[in-house]
Amino acid sequence: MASFFGNPRVRIGAGVVLLGVAGGVLWLWLTSGRESTDDAQVEAHVTQIAPRVGGTILKVNVSDNQHVEADAVLVELDPRDYEVARDKARAELADAEATALAAQSNVPITTTTTAGNVTTAQGSLEQARAATESAQKEIDAAHARLTTAQARLREAEANSTKATRDVERLRGLLAKDEVSQQQFDTATAAAEAQRAGADSAKSQVTEAEAGVRVAESKLTQAQAGEQQAHAGVRTAQTGPEQVAAMRARASSAQAKVEQMKAALAQAELNLQYATVRAPVAGIVSRKTAEVGQIVQASQPLMALIPLQDVWIVANFKETQLTDMRPGQRATITVDAYGGKEFKGHVDSLAAATGARFSLLPPENATGNYVKVVQRVPVKIVLEPGQDPDHLLRPGLSVTPTVYLK
Repeated sequence: MASFFGNPRVRIGAGVVLLGVAGGVLWLWLTSGRESTDDAQVEAHVTQIAPRVGGTILKVNVSDNQHVEADAVLVELDPRDYEVARDKARAELADAEATALAAQSNVPITTTTTAGNVTTAQGSLEQARAATESAQKEIDAAHARLTTAQARLREAEANSTKATRDVERLRGLLAKDEVSQQQFDTATAAAEAQRAGADSAKSQVTEAEAGVRVAESKLTQAQAGEQQAHAGVRTAQTGPEQVAAMRARASSAQAKVEQMKAALAQAELNLQYATVRAPVAGIVSRKTAEVGQIVQASQPLMALIPLQDVWIVANFKETQLTDMRPGQRATITVDAYGGKEFKGHVDSLAAATGARFSLLPPENATGNYVKVVQRVPVKIVLEPGQDPDHLLRPGLSVTPTVYLK
């Protein structure tokens, strides 16, 4: 036995074994309480830059991989069409405001005029009624005069007839000398006077009939005036509806003003949108915009990546997540920079495995299930000040190590 251990080869082999065991124990001690994976890469926000309006590109102010600040002008579109639209909207707004002002001014005028029209129409109706009553009284008086004249005419005709008969009777007596010539002449004169009275009575009847016709004409005119006054009152009584209609037109005109204001605001926005600006500071990538190119709204022109805000997405095996929690510290080594190490911490664990987020999630409907270890995306963020030069770029492969204890 002593000769066995005294053999140098045996002693060397035993030392190698002891070193191997010690190295294995040391490795187990060092790797216990931490999890690592090489299935990880750098991620960042990728903002697609696209115009909100279409047009022809007049100027491109950036190039690929150029750093730009927030609100920097990236692309300028031809603004002339949008300037014309803005000027047109301004003119239409001015016209709508003038129309609204006129409509608003007409409301009190219409209200006052309507009240005056009602009062005037009522007064005209009263006058027309009075004229009708007066004409009716005049007709009654004319009929009374006609009746009197007709009675006088009948009386005068009766007296004339009697006087004529007396003359004829005396004429025969005069021939027999039974009456004197003087009596005959007196009777003849009386008969002539009675005929003259009858003619005068006829004239009075004719005049009375004419008076009746005149009075009836006045009554007709008065009745027509009264009807016209009634129509005027009905028209004047529609004044509230006219005022309501005028107010409705004023409200419509004001609504048109608001519509034109909105159209002008949209035209001004479209003119502003003709200048495409950077929403955030970052690096320009995948630029496709060229001078003279005609683009449509929402057409991608370039991508903008803010490198000041990057993180790591590490796809750990589900068996590695037993003790992993948000807040645990982590180190990240980057292949692109020769294993340069960055410090960070676990931010969050995904709500599902990466397979569930794939375009075609796996589905076993045949029963031939084979268990496959799934990977869960874990978000790791860098500690402040770890990447001041913005060396980390989206897509770079990294190896994160999370310290569980």
